[in-house]
Amino acid sequence: MDLILLLMILLVLIVCVLVSVAFLTLMERKVLGYIQIRKGPNKVGYLGILQPFSDAIKLFSKEQIFPYMSNFLIFLISPTLSLILALLLWMSMPFFSYLISFNFSVLFFFSISSMGVYTIMMSGWASNSVYSLLGSLRSVAQTISYEVSMFLILLSFLSLILSLNLMDFMIYQKFTWFFLINFPLSLMWLISSLAETNRTPFDFAEGESELVSGFNIEYSGVGFAFIFMAEYSNILYMSMLSVLMFLGGNFCSFSFFIKLVILSFVWIWIRGTMPRYRYDKLMFLSWKVYLPVALNFFLFNMGLSLIMMVYVI
Repeated sequence: MDLILLLMILLVLIVCVLVSVAFLTLMERKVLGYIQIRKGPNKVGYLGILQPFSDAIKLFSKEQIFPYMSNFLIFLISPTLSLILALLLWMSMPFFSYLISFNFSVLFFFSISSMGVYTIMMSGWASNSVYSLLGSLRSVAQTISYEVSMFLILLSFLSLILSLNLMDFMIYQKFTWFFLINFPLSLMWLISSLAETNRTPFDFAEGESELVSGFNIEYSGVGFAFIFMAEYSNILYMSMLSVLMFLGGNFCSFSFFIKLVILSFVWIWIRGTMPRYRYDKLMFLSWKVYLPVALNFFLFNMGLSLIMMVYVI
């Protein structure tokens, strides 16, 4: 019975994530519309509220195209694998109810998120298109580079709680947020998250102006929808993780979800206002700026946690 209950709760969580992804796309189109002084979707349903479902029906009923020279099997399974990994990430989300809230959830997050790179690489390579391959190569280099700095930034936060359980972030931020203690690191984490999720101004994997549509150019219909859903699921997850890590993160209160929506809005806001960065500058930022700064902050936080331990003893 416990196993059945667990599977039912996981199913409910995944359905809720997919519905959230649908309405995040609507919010993005609305916000971008108002940034560009236009209305955005407003015809399908009241104020365009049914637009995501209309898009889903359109994408899932479109013809799936398979390029003649593509590697058929890898081309077919890459988008599905990408979505499965994006949804698997949510299994580490902590709950007090009967769910997978395990002690090594941070390691689980890094293991699954690093595997997401391979799906982009496979989909770009299997398409057998120059644009797709260039987009996937850019994405792999960018994601691997920023994973290093992300890990070091997260290590600084972990040194304050001395645990690998995401639930402990809530306990240790009862009186003050880590955003106030480590303000520069929190901003670095947000910028690294943008690079990790291939979002503007770091959307080099699908740079429309130079790569037509990047690694997903040969995908249509269901394949494109899966890649699209995986990207927005990752945005929501990174917003949730950011709220949990340095904005209090009390997931039992309604304010947690308000903060999550605000952070998701920041992702869209940045897309509407920032121009695309230059690729060499992106790499310079990762290896020559974030890496040394994150290492120095890690040493500072280790010293801070040692002082706290001595004070408690």
